[in-house]
Amino acid sequence: MHPQPMRTPGIDAVPDCVREPATSVAVDRPAVLTGAVLIVVGVAAWVGVVGYHPPMGVAGFLAGWTLMMTAMMLPSILPLVRLYRGARSRLAAGYLTVWSAIGLMPWLAMERHVQPAVPLVLALAGAYELSPLKTLCLRRCRSAATYLMQHYCSGPLRLGAEHGLWCVACCMGLMTVLVLAAAMSLAWAALLAATVFVQKVLPAGEMTARLTGVVLLVAAAGAATS
Repeated sequence: MHPQPMRTPGIDAVPDCVREPATSVAVDRPAVLTGAVLIVVGVAAWVGVVGYHPPMGVAGFLAGWTLMMTAMMLPSILPLVRLYRGARSRLAAGYLTVWSAIGLMPWLAMERHVQPAVPLVLALAGAYELSPLKTLCLRRCRSAATYLMQHYCSGPLRLGAEHGLWCVACCMGLMTVLVLAAAMSLAWAALLAATVFVQKVLPAGEMTARLTGVVLLVAAAGAATS
């Protein structure tokens, strides 16, 4: 009898919508092209944010917010887009739809002149970065392959929207800083966008999140005593 080939659990059963088999060395050209498009769109969105002067009203604010979220958040889904083998543009659209809808919250906060003390905002955001909930959400955002394995039956719009909800939960502390402490400053937006990318994409993501939490708590203490 010939011995049966060894199989690695979870690899041989990977659905086609996630990625090629592990033995394939072919370049997934659609994935590369879509990733390049995401980068170009992100850069174009930054250019648009710099020159955007929103008209009065919720529609104008949401347009500017969506543009900013495209610039800040779209690059961080590159790992998910690279692995997904369905309609990648629809996946990205579902992701951005969630971030666009979340813009209603900062708009209401600004309309109602919600202005908590900056040290309090920084302290709460720092505490959240160090919390177990943040770690849970960040791991969901970082584990693109696992996420697709668990949700591969969902359509691309739903898949992107569900991933967007996890991303919102992961980043809500940083977004609170952007809206309530930094008044949506472009410099802060760029800094937080870089932080999000490191946390979600690069190897030291969880350590960066903890470091971010410590920095925010130190900043809160400094702001409180200044």
